Amino acid sequence: MEETALSESESTKSQTLTAFLGLRGLIVDGTLAPGSRVSEPLIVERFGVSRTPARAALAQLAEEGLLAKRERSGYEVKSYTEQDVFQAIEIRGMLEGMAARLAAEANVSASHLQAMESVVTELDDVVGRLTTDSEQTEYVHLNNEFHRLLLEASESEMLAMSLERIKALPFGSPNAFVESLSLNHAAVKKVLIMAQEQHRAIVECIRKGEATRAERLAHEHSFCAARYLQLLRAKDEPIPWIAEKAKRANRK
Repeated sequence: MEETALSESESTKSQTLTAFLGLRGLIVDGTLAPGSRVSEPLIVERFGVSRTPARAALAQLAEEGLLAKRERSGYEVKSYTEQDVFQAIEIRGMLEGMAARLAAEANVSASHLQAMESVVTELDDVVGRLTTDSEQTEYVHLNNEFHRLLLEASESEMLAMSLERIKALPFGSPNAFVESLSLNHAAVKKVLIMAQEQHRAIVECIRKGEATRAERLAHEHSFCAARYLQLLRAKDEPIPWIAEKAKRANRK
């Protein structure tokens, strides 16, 4: 009996994770637009899970801020304004600035610094030849790796938990807007080159123990994401996580 109960519990956890990741993906990639109603039956049918895991996935995504409770019943995809997005970017920048400061104040190992420098070197090569989708994918992977190593260098569990909350939002990751743009565009490449110089400078500050400058650079680095958003607006590209009504209201 005990083994059966444990098996059922594991199955429920697995189904919850399947529903959670699947639904989160639909929201992040814009398949489910802001304001779209999301119900348990939809999740059950789409991901082949039972109602209990579907209900748990909805609650988790509401806690992350991707879903909002409807007045009567159920959930809908939460709408954000551009101001919300810019503020989330700045909060991430403040947290990553703190990570850089803590890393510069700590005795980061030579091997960890070497790993960060290796990523910067690889990014140099990718930025220099960005012309294809495969290279764009490579850039996104390496950029994620740089930010992971930066956080790891801070050795702060509290900071990691705080950043995880921000990056759970669809526009909260360092690559949120990079993946929506053609990286071969001249204006985008200027931002990428500037971001890459900031990567290099952050590592150098950590190596030299220049905590204040490292913090300032990492905070400033987050504004590259804001610049990507501005480029999307200039091209009048749709931004999946911002409701059109909220976007227009914010521009007035």
